[in-house]
Amino acid sequence: MRKLGYILATYVVLGLTFASCDKNDDPAPISSGLDKPINDFVWKGMNSWYNWQTVVPNLANTKDDDKDAYNSYLNGFAEPEDLFYSLLFDQGNTDRFSWIVDDFVALNNSFQGITKSFGIRLQAVKINTTPGDIIFYIRYVAPNSPADLAGIKRGDLINALDGVLMNESNYSSVVSKLSNETVKFSIVTENGTLIADKTITAVVISEDPIYLKKVFADINGKKVGYLVYNGFRSSYNDELNAAFAYFKNEGIQELVLDLRLNGGGSVLTSAYLASMINSVAGTETFAKLTFNAKHTNQNSSYTFQNKLNVYDVSGTKTGEENINRLTGINQLYVLTSSSTASASEMIINGLKPFMPIKVVGTTTYGKNVGSITLYDSPSSDYTSESSANSAHLYAMQPIVFQIYNKLDQSDYTQGFVPDIEVKEYQFWYNILPFGDENEVVLKAALDNIRGISARQVKPSAKFSEIKEVEVSKLEKRFDKEMYITDEFFNQ
Repeated sequence: MRKLGYILATYVVLGLTFASCDKNDDPAPISSGLDKPINDFVWKGMNSWYNWQTVVPNLANTKDDDKDAYNSYLNGFAEPEDLFYSLLFDQGNTDRFSWIVDDFVALNNSFQGITKSFGIRLQAVKINTTPGDIIFYIRYVAPNSPADLAGIKRGDLINALDGVLMNESNYSSVVSKLSNETVKFSIVTENGTLIADKTITAVVISEDPIYLKKVFADINGKKVGYLVYNGFRSSYNDELNAAFAYFKNEGIQELVLDLRLNGGGSVLTSAYLASMINSVAGTETFAKLTFNAKHTNQNSSYTFQNKLNVYDVSGTKTGEENINRLTGINQLYVLTSSSTASASEMIINGLKPFMPIKVVGTTTYGKNVGSITLYDSPSSDYTSESSANSAHLYAMQPIVFQIYNKLDQSDYTQGFVPDIEVKEYQFWYNILPFGDENEVVLKAALDNIRGISARQVKPSAKFSEIKEVEVSKLEKRFDKEMYITDEFFNQ
């Protein structure tokens, strides 16, 4: 199915975002004494759905019993964001994941890979102790993105933004330049010699999460399928299914699933992917969702599926397909990083009761909870976009459920530790393309299939001083979501 094209994506997102600019002032007060009606939506939505509602004192059910005191409380927050973040459990330490946005159109588009972007993913590395130089290496380039069109590729090294060389002392200020619409990237050799300056401008792009599918014909006598999958986006369910049709037709005997850049997405799509991998999938439970005490009627399970729903980019169901299930896979290799989160971790956790899984790379992010989008639509208990208050575009994405596997296991808040540890950033000087048999993380998995065992892959001793640098500022804001849509409540 042809997805929303680049030009159309630009029109839809930019047009709707522009329309929202003057729509987020508070609407007319809904009751006497309440000056901040959007704050009323924030509090009531969180009071109903928030996973930790019972342990947040200001979300107590009695909070709005005294209307004057309640209105005064809400009026005390100048912005909806201020109220929302004050309501998170442990002020964001326990809950690292909940968000509020002032434009749910942009939020929904981001869930389908439609964002304004340069089209690159970066990793920062401190490459020496003195003077503390920092470089970026390119982890990923989206096809047909500004970076791709400028000739930037995976493995390129960048030591300066807008002409400013990066080091420990100025890193925070330099990295902030990535929020600018246009940035000059200085591409250099391993020794810092300038190769080229590339100035690129962010545009709205639509990324296909199925980045690469490949079959290695002879790895110790086996056919090995390899899939780089970068996001559980429901509008690409059919493309994902087509990738498994390819693997099935090729008769692969092993599967390497590369989720290093996959921060999650649709829970339903995660169940579909698991159904493609699990050869004995039937009516068995893949995952269980548990909600707070007000919504125990929503507690539900995702089973392995025989069919999948096809959606367009707006989330409208357009058809169904039979799932292309592999029949010869008895174990799964998953390539991971600290960016591997939520619905990606759900694949590991949900399939563990059914097959051996070897995790290769670094420890995953550690997110065993998920969210829904809450709109200002009280009549639907805040779950319906179609009946949302048209006076503003605020929406919330709070954590509302925890996820378990068939064995009621959900103990990965610290992430999944790799069986074979490979720290990609330690090989910053030689990052090879995805699918290259010698690419360091993929090679570790293929070597294991060959019978070459390794608990840890280490770089050259001359780079022993290198250190990974915090990358949260470089990642997409909604990149680690695990969510369900209102369709879940209407099944």
